[in-house]
Amino acid sequence: MQDILKVIILSIVSEIVLFILAKLMGNKEISQLSMFDYVIGITIGSIAAEMATALESDYMQPLVAMIVYALVAIAISLICEKSLKARRFIYGNSLVLLDNGKLYRKNFKTAKLDLNEFLVQCRVNGYFNLSEIKTAILETNGKISFLPKNINRPTTPADFNMTPEPASIDVNLIVDGRILHENLQASGHDEMWLQKQLVSQGFEKPAQVFLATLDRQNNLSIYKNNDLESSHDFFE
Repeated sequence: MQDILKVIILSIVSEIVLFILAKLMGNKEISQLSMFDYVIGITIGSIAAEMATALESDYMQPLVAMIVYALVAIAISLICEKSLKARRFIYGNSLVLLDNGKLYRKNFKTAKLDLNEFLVQCRVNGYFNLSEIKTAILETNGKISFLPKNINRPTTPADFNMTPEPASIDVNLIVDGRILHENLQASGHDEMWLQKQLVSQGFEKPAQVFLATLDRQNNLSIYKNNDLESSHDFFE
């Protein structure tokens, strides 16, 4: 029982330490993993697991190792910010895989990228014909960026000399039956206004609302709070 309690405590401590280290290393560790970031992340995770189950050994050793790995990652990140040469050495360079109808086989070999895998990535990004792509670049984080040919790129309002209304994010005013008072105040309205809007759309109280959002034009969209579920799977 004592061993189980120790594992629980060490697991919680290791999770807290991992969270703190991840915050120090930045969101890049999650969203844009390079090869170096991947190795550091896997290593720290392995050490954390070892620390959580260190019943007889000294748990301070894996804890210190985790901190050292994190500090090294932070130091290398700072060095790469200051030095372009160091950045290229550690994170590598972007590689052009396709440009103007030419596939660069040498770059495929350098990246250890199979041609079939490249074609899969093309299809995943909506390109079923290579002739639609002007340039394809393998980025340092392992993702492939595609530049479509002008004739294949999506049209934009600028192509028609149009100036649409600026895009904006809808504000959540009610979530799961609860009024978000700070959002309501920031939108320039009060509870009396919100209640009138609810009544006008057939709702007596906020508890009947699952989600209510307000757009830039002051249009309130309300989604009813119910326990219904869709009986049909549209993706089978």
